Amino acid sequence: MSQTQWTAVDHYFSQHLMPPDPVLESALTDSDAAGLPQINVAPNQGKLLYLLAQMQGARRILEIGTLGGYSTIWLARALPTDGGQVVTLEYSLKHADVARANLTRAGLIDKVDVRVGSALESLPALQTEGIEPFDFVFIDADKPNNTPYFEWALRLTRPGSVIVMDNVVRDGAVIDADSTDPNVKGVRGFVERVAAEPRVSATAIQTVGAKGYDGLMLIRVLG
Repeated sequence: MSQTQWTAVDHYFSQHLMPPDPVLESALTDSDAAGLPQINVAPNQGKLLYLLAQMQGARRILEIGTLGGYSTIWLARALPTDGGQVVTLEYSLKHADVARANLTRAGLIDKVDVRVGSALESLPALQTEGIEPFDFVFIDADKPNNTPYFEWALRLTRPGSVIVMDNVVRDGAVIDADSTDPNVKGVRGFVERVAAEPRVSATAIQTVGAKGYDGLMLIRVLG
């Protein structure tokens, strides 16, 4: 098994299950041209988010970590035709500007509220505004803050909501208790926090593919 094979298998499934999509392809092209890091979800992962949000019947979606808006497009497309909204939080103004342009081209900007600044400041602001609970949350941001992001997701959701945390395997380094990598430490602290939380039920899935060896955690809010 090798990265070459994992990538080829991803492409095989994408070619069969996801027809060419100029909007999504342009979002990636423009993100690359703007110098954004190539850390967006893979196409099959974007489709997974789309299907999970649809199966959840999500009308209100929170995304922490917008980047160029690639995953945001997938999530916004999952909203019902009669309404709904994605609130997406992005630290970088440059990234947010690219995302807004991509969302505008996709015809989805009216469904998405892109908020710029530290998520740990934007999340309390959402609570202060008294917004309705979110049905679905996707967290794909700086890993050292995974635990506070999860705690805020709990505050801003309801029983039955779903939370997805990306990049929880870290090439297998998540099992290294002695790691000094802040990303690994952030993931491990988050895993321990989820394990101790009686209000949720969770599992983690390892993945291989075009994005290498990693994984995600699926969390259901119980109450």
